[in-house]
Order: sequence, then C-alpha cells, then structure tokens
Amino acid sequence: VEGTASRGDEPMSSSVAGPDCCGGLGNIDFGKADLCVMTWLLGYVNPWDSSFVAAILTIAFNPLFWNVVARWEQKTRQLSRAFRSPYLACYFLGSVILLLNVLRSHCFTQAMLSQPKMEGLDNPTAFCLGLMLLGVGTLFVLSSFFALGFTGTFLGDYFGILKEARVTTFPFNIMDNPMYWGSTANYLGWAILHASPTGLLLTVLVALVYMVAVLYEEPFTADIYRQKASRSHRRS
Repeated sequence: VEGTASRGDEPMSSSVAGPDCCGGLGNIDFGKADLCVMTWLLGYVNPWDSSFVAAILTIAFNPLFWNVVARWEQKTRQLSRAFRSPYLACYFLGSVILLLNVLRSHCFTQAMLSQPKMEGLDNPTAFCLGLMLLGVGTLFVLSSFFALGFTGTFLGDYFGILKEARVTTFPFNIMDNPMYWGSTANYLGWAILHASPTGLLLTVLVALVYMVAVLYEEPFTADIYRQKASRSHRRS
C-alpha cells in the first residue's frame, strides 16, 4: 500500500505541513525548530494505525526485554543453570533477541507501507542517501559483531563471559556503541528509501530508546569490568 490510498485522503497539510510552519522561514525560532519538524511529520501519520502502534511497541519492548533478562541472569544465574552452561544460555538469549529484532524490523516496514509517502523524499537523491545510510549502518553493525563476537554482542558479560579488556578496535575506536547507531542509521536509510515520514518518526523513537538503553547499560557494564579488575588485582 503506497501514498494516500490507505488513508483515503491527502496528508494533513493545511495547517501543519505547509511552508508556513513555525511562522515562515523569516520568523523561525530555532529553539523550537525540532518540535516544528516533528509536528510537520505527524501531519502524515495516523498514530492509531495498528501497524504503527505495533512498531512503537516492538521498538520500545526489545531493549527493555534484553536488559531486564540480562540483569536477572547476572543476579540469579537462572538461565545458566537451566542450560547448564553460561555459553548455551547466552546463545539462547541472543537467538531470542535476533528474532525480536526481525519482528521489530517487520513491524517498522509494515507501518511505513500502511501510511502515506512524502513527495519531497520520493526522488533519486533521497534514494541514494538512503542507500548510503544503509551501507554505513550495515558496516557499523557487522564490524561491531565481528569485533565483539556472538557472546560479546549479546550480553555475554552478564553471563560471566568477560573479555580480557573492552574492545577498542574499529568501529569502537571512532564511536561508542556503534552497533546501536549503525542500527539507527539502517532504520533511517530504510525510511528514506521508502520516502516515509512514518519511518522517520519511528527512527527518532529507535534513537531515543537506544539512548536510554545506553544510559542504563553503560554504568552496569563498567561495574562488571571493575569487579573483574578488582578480583584480578587481589589474586596478584
């Protein structure tokens, strides 16, 4: 389903999406510009569409799920006991996370297809930009995975599977959390390829959820490695 066929009318542009947004270019308050853009994008989106709601739920749920389960495992070792191996338990959780991410991407795509396109993004230049973002995002995701390995990628440190030191090779030598931002770039590129304002809004949500996840994960992971270093120091 493309364009406005799924809505039966044109995007709500008379007062939201037109060129007078924020009172015209000459009167823009740049402190409110981001809010203006978000309001403009919302003019293309039906927030009650079931596909859009499903996409929001999967985007919000996935990081919450893996953080809650990983912390529960770190405190109780219940998964490791159930599988009689921390490695098997980590492989199990990683497989579940992969399946959840496939579901998230499916819901993201269905949400885009069920809502109108944005004509301003439906052109060859935007298409090329989308491809570039997908390429960069895929590079960051795959290089992060190869640098960390499966257990390093899928929360192995919560299972007691620790590396000797935190990884500092590419792409970790140019940014923190490259897998998260590579994934965000992939969603942004995918949204631009589909000329989808719905996809752009959902990408903003992806980025915000990852930012919250980083704030939640980073101190905990750093503490795990501090404890490891402290134990090693006492043994020496």
